[in-house]
Formats: sequence, structure tokens, C-alpha cells
Amino acid sequence: MKHIVRKLYWDYMKEEQWLNEMSARGLAFTDCSWFRYVFADAEPGEYIYRIELLENWPTHPESMAYIRFLEENGVECVATYMRWIYLRKKASEGPFDIYSDIDSKIKHYRRVNAFWNVLMYMEFAAALLNVAVVLTFVLSGEPEFPTFNTVCAGLLIVIGFLFVKLVSPIRKMIKRLKQEKTIRE
Repeated sequence: MKHIVRKLYWDYMKEEQWLNEMSARGLAFTDCSWFRYVFADAEPGEYIYRIELLENWPTHPESMAYIRFLEENGVECVATYMRWIYLRKKASEGPFDIYSDIDSKIKHYRRVNAFWNVLMYMEFAAALLNVAVVLTFVLSGEPEFPTFNTVCAGLLIVIGFLFVKLVSPIRKMIKRLKQEKTIRE
């Protein structure tokens, strides 16, 4: 039977954990789009899920070759969303780790960090533009106050700081992995 769950995740690690919890309950993840996850009935714990951010879009030749490589090694690409790919492997085949070494883990976390940083900087830039509009009105002595721009600036600043909070654990993970790499060397 098909099950649809509407849920929003910003933290892909928590999303991955949730997908594995759903698998443990006997729901196999089969597709997704924004706010929407599709599951099918399965044996409890049949699959292990991983989420990865690709360097390029899934339709890019390098990404397609990488996905083909994963599939040749028993990993199924269940769904894609933007540059994110949702992977699964049968739990009976053993542990499922995408990255086996520290350097590749650091590279992936840097890619995720850069992805969110772009969005964060866009939010702050848009907020600054709205602040500039407000200041222009105020300094020119215009009788009408730009309420819309003031509200937009405030909202965009709040969203920007949400991205800062979102990126913080990823930056900490990069730092921790770099320290671990230094210790091992």
C-alpha cells in the first residue's frame, strides 16, 4: 500500500535518520518532492537509507556515471530532489556508508555547507536591499514609510539567521573531521 507523508526537513541528517526510522517501522521510502514523501509497505528494517548532495545536477553526465557506479555496487537511487539524491541498500547486505575515508566526508560536508551558504547569503543580500530602500525613504524625507520593505527586510534577516543555525552543525562536523584527520596523520 502507498503512504504519503507531508513533512519539511532542512537538516538532511535528521531527514536521513527519519527515513531509516520509517524503514524500521516497515515503510520503504520510494519517492519525494517538496514537503512530500511516498512510502510503500515493506519488511521492517529492510532498507538502510542515505542522502547525498551531488556536485552537479543528477542529469549531469558525471552525476549519472556516479549513480550508475553506485547501482553496480548494490545501491539503489530511490529519488532525486534538486542536487540531492536518496539512496538505499538492503540491510541484509551489511552496513551502508557512502564515504569510507575522512577526506571524502569532509568534501561532502563542504559541499553541503556551500549549498546552504549560497542560500544564506542570498537572504542577507535581499535583506540589505530592502534596508537600503527603507533608508532611502527615511533619509529623503518621504512622507510615506515603506512598511512592506521593512517587513521584508526583517523577515529575510530572520531567514538568513535560520540558515546560519542550520549550517552550524555542518561546520562543526567539518572541524571535527579535520581534527580527526590531523590526529591520524
